[in-house]
Order: sequence, then structure tokens, then C-alpha cells
Amino acid sequence: MAREFFRSDRIADAILRRLAVAIRSEIRDPRIGLVNINSVDVTRDLSIAKVYITLVGADDEDDNKEAAKILNNAASFLRNIIAKELTMRSVPRLSFFYDRTAVQGQMMSTLIKKAVAEDTAKSGNTPDGDQD
Repeated sequence: MAREFFRSDRIADAILRRLAVAIRSEIRDPRIGLVNINSVDVTRDLSIAKVYITLVGADDEDDNKEAAKILNNAASFLRNIIAKELTMRSVPRLSFFYDRTAVQGQMMSTLIKKAVAEDTAKSGNTPDGDQD
């Protein structure tokens, strides 16, 4: 029977859960508000974990990049916290990145709604496809 998940996927999930708690309770920097951890990707050799984040309520891309920089500076501290909680021989090195997918998804959704509205205005149809 084939494995359903790779070990790196299980470790990524465990790191995500531990980081969510550690960032909220241990990082006291006022520039870091509510951090949303979108995903964690761990390399197959378990040496590096890429953590993709966004700040909740921050519209400015520079604020999000600054938060990622602050978390990268605290990466060894957070790695130490994770190492105490996980029973692993070595814990992956953490790298934090700003994740633009949520912003891009919202922009795409807005463009799609606009295109649908323009099409319905041109054809005179209602949005669900029924004609007047």
C-alpha cells in the first residue's frame, strides 16, 4: 500500500501549527500584528522550511515584506522553540516570505466580476443567464 503523505508534508503541517502559536505568543514586536501563515514547504531532505505569510489587515505590500524581514531575523529563535516541541534529529532552517496569492486572488475575482457585469450589460441578460 502506498503512503498517502510524504514525511516532509507531515513535518510542514507540524511546523505550521507550532509556528502559529509561537509567533502569536512569543514575538513581541509591535510591527508584527496578526500573522496568517498560508503554507509551509519543507524540502525533501528536511533542511529548509519556506514559510509563506501575510499580515491580517495590512493592505500595503511593504508592511508585509517588513514583517517577513522581522520574522527572518527571529527565525533562529522560532526554530529553537519548534525544536523543543518536535522530536526530530534536526529541525529545518526557517525562511519567511510574503505570500501575494491572497491579494492576487482578490484582484482576479474583481476582474472576473467586472467582466461578467460588462457582458451582461452588453447582452441585456441577467447574470444567471436568463433573458429579460
